This record gives sequence, structure tokens and C-alpha cells, in this order.
Amino acid sequence: MEDGILTELHHDDHSIESFSVGDVYVGKVRKTVAGLKAAFVDVAAEQDAFLHYTDLGPQVLNQLKFIELLGVGQYHSHLLQNFVLEPDIVKTGKIEDVLKKHTLLVQVAKEPISSKGPRLTADITLAGRYVVLTPFTNIVGISKKITGDDERKRLLRMVESVKPNNFGITVRTAAEGKKLEDLREDLDQQLARWENIVGELKNSTKARKVLSEVSKTSGILRDLLNGSFRRIAVNDKNMAHDLREYIRQIAPEQESIVVYHQSNAAIFDAYKVSKQIKASFGKTVTLPSGAYLIIEHTEAMHVIDVNSGHKMGGSSSTQESNSLTVNLEAVEEIARQLRLRDLGGIIIIDFIDLKDPENKNMLHRRMTDAMKIDRARHTILPLSKFGLLQITRERVRPEVSIATDEVCPTCKGTGKIKPTVLLIDEIENHLGYFMRELDYSNLLVTVHPFVAAYLKRGIISQQWKWFWKFKKWVAVSANEDYYLTEYRFFDAKNEEIRL
Repeated sequence: MEDGILTELHHDDHSIESFSVGDVYVGKVRKTVAGLKAAFVDVAAEQDAFLHYTDLGPQVLNQLKFIELLGVGQYHSHLLQNFVLEPDIVKTGKIEDVLKKHTLLVQVAKEPISSKGPRLTADITLAGRYVVLTPFTNIVGISKKITGDDERKRLLRMVESVKPNNFGITVRTAAEGKKLEDLREDLDQQLARWENIVGELKNSTKARKVLSEVSKTSGILRDLLNGSFRRIAVNDKNMAHDLREYIRQIAPEQESIVVYHQSNAAIFDAYKVSKQIKASFGKTVTLPSGAYLIIEHTEAMHVIDVNSGHKMGGSSSTQESNSLTVNLEAVEEIARQLRLRDLGGIIIIDFIDLKDPENKNMLHRRMTDAMKIDRARHTILPLSKFGLLQITRERVRPEVSIATDEVCPTCKGTGKIKPTVLLIDEIENHLGYFMRELDYSNLLVTVHPFVAAYLKRGIISQQWKWFWKFKKWVAVSANEDYYLTEYRFFDAKNEEIRL
């Protein structure tokens, strides 16, 4: 969240086998297809992964040679100081001339999207906080976002002083101003990861995952954490502890910003995330001025239509001014929506028509500025003569899609529910059973806010009536995500009691 506004939403489901960008696999080439200039690779999943010739990387022959030497016992170290590099492959070559039924290391470049399997690269990169390590090359690079010549030269000297032979290093933006010890420690961590990969490779006889990218939580912090972070709120005690330990390693001065959320209110309610999700993921997104966006998805592209939300009257100059105002407001929200939904591919934006060329140029500049903080690679074209703005944005994972239109969970679409007058009696009957038959105490009942207000209303509230009846106090909490007649019970350990 930035200034209280939700800008990115990530989802990680550990209950299913999933591909994450950065995961490294031992893959088995099943077949090559000359027409596609690609290979299909077994990565121990239901669907083979896709490896294009351009994603082999110029140094792929080195990797194949390294794996072969490991297999026959002629090379034993994960370090490459005595490894003789092969020449790079040509850009216009044929994949069938490079790959046969080979075993090779591959890394997930794009997660499965729609019916497509994951897209792979054989150009392995191991990303740390400050450096990215690339085996089988000696190239050293500095992030383009580090612009000072003196700082770039300083970082280059430091990296070259610690760079192992036949490993390439890219210095990340977060390394700006850091000491040699910081870079060396990060480099050693990546070398240790490479050593683990090589160890797995020696013992591998079939396709499987050999290195998982760091958890989504740690990955986000590794890539994004900076001095502007004011709070990291976590509702899981173990995760809070792990995050403090992780931040102590990469930014010890910010360890104290990790906050364990212990309130009865759900964490997404407390920070007004749930409401923003509901407001942000529908087909229609309303802007503060009353203007709104219509966001449509097709197989080939995403289309965003900007609407004023009211009739624009007055002179042509007034209409132009109003149109520009609405368009500029829409720009900020569109840039946010692209990040929030992680939209990728081709995006067409139909702004309200502008006549003045200078206004069109201003709109294009504002869009470019608004997307500077977007980490995904993107290209923004000037407005076409039809007033359309085209954006291409890198797509490496499925877009975040949340259905915000709700089918009534109580009536299941019939339009009828149980009598609400019986709701309190129903809750009371369950309480009686839990307390008298199962001997529960310190119970918590969570209900819709309207029902919670009713239960607590008045001096002699329903909550007090229950206390006098059961001789035990029943805590009441509200959850905005519950529908009107929904209720749940929790014990003293905050574990739900199943009805």
C-alpha cells in the first residue's frame, strides 16, 4: 500500500504445486520443433514447459558441457575457475542443432498463463538483494537506475575485486551506497545457492525442482524494501518472526517496522484492504470525481475506456479543459490498476477525446511519469489520431483476477432467506449446546456488523442476557466480509468451532 492506497496484491497458494518465476529445475528435453524454434521440456509437471531458442542464452553450450562433465566425474567443483568456456551460440541458429535429448538446467521465466505451460530460460540467474549471479559468463553490469558516474565506477571496482572466474555479476539498484562487505556477503549467498544446485544436479536422474525461489513474501521485500517502508503488518506470529530475522540480515535498521497484528478485526479490514479490493477489481472502477473506467479483457488484449460520468456542457474550450482534467485523473488510476491486477500484453486505453495537440502530449507525458515506478518492463506509445493510447507491459505471471460481483450466499440466488427474527435464537441454541454439553468457555461469536450492533445494543443487551443465562461471557466481534445472517464461533485459542 502507498499512502493508504492498495497498489499491489500478490497471492501465494502453498496447497498446490505451482511454478514461480525464478524456480530452477533439472529438465529433460522431450522434443524440439523446428518450426517454432523451440523445445518442450519435462519439468515433472502434467504439462511440458516451453523453451524458445532465444531463451537458451548465448552460453548454453557451457551448461551442457558442465552437466556432461559432472555426469562422467571429470568435474567436481561448483566453482568454474578451471572450466574452459565454449563459444556463444549464434542468434540465428537452429534449436535442433543445439539440443537433442539433453538434460539441462532451466529456470521459470513466465508462470503458466491460461492454457499455456510455463516458459523457461536456460540462462540461469540467481538474484540476491544487491547482486545477480550468472554462471558461465564473465560480464559485469551495473543497474541503469544507478546514474552517478562515480558510484557506478566504485561499484564496478568492488565487484571486479570479488568476482569469481566464469561467473557474471549484475549489480542491483539496492547496492547503491553499500560497502564491499555487503556485496561480498550477498555474493557468497548466491554462490551457496549455486553449490546446492550443482549438488542436486550430480544426484539427479530425473526431472525435478532443484531450487525454489525465495518465498513470495521474502522476494517482495528483497526487491522492494527501502527507506520509505513504514510498517509491515503480519497476522501470523511465525511469519512475523521469520520476517524480522530476514530483515535483520538485509536491512537491520528497519527490523522494528514488522508489526504482529493481534486485533480481533481481520488484518485486511483493519487496514481497509478488503474494501479497496471490492472497489478495484470489478469491471467498473469509479474515480473520486465521479468519472469511471471500464476495464474489459479479451484473449488478445486489455481495453480500458475512460468515461466522464456526467454530461459535459459549455463551450468547446470548457469541454477540452474538463476532458483533460478527467483524463489526467484517470492516468493515475490506470497506472495503479496495471500494477494491482498485474495486467500484461497489449493494453489499449480509450481516453476522452482531446483536440489540442499539446494536451495530448501532456497526457502521454503524465502516463509515462505515472508508470515509472512500475517494475514490469513496458512501452508507451503516443496517442493515435483516434485518441487511443497503446501500452505493452511485460507479462510473467497470470493477472490477478478477483470476482467482485457476489451471488447471495444465503439465498443462493432465490431471493429468499430464513427469517432474520429467528437468527438470534439460532445463535443462542448453538451457544447453549457448546457451553452446557461441550463445556466450552470464553467463546467468541463473529457476525455481520449490523448483527453485532444489535447484540450489544442497550444497557441490558443480548450479550448480557446470555451471560446471565449461561453464567459465562460471550465475546462478540464484527466482520464486514460476513453476509447478514452468517455467524461463526471461536474458542479460547481462536480456533473455529465447526457447527
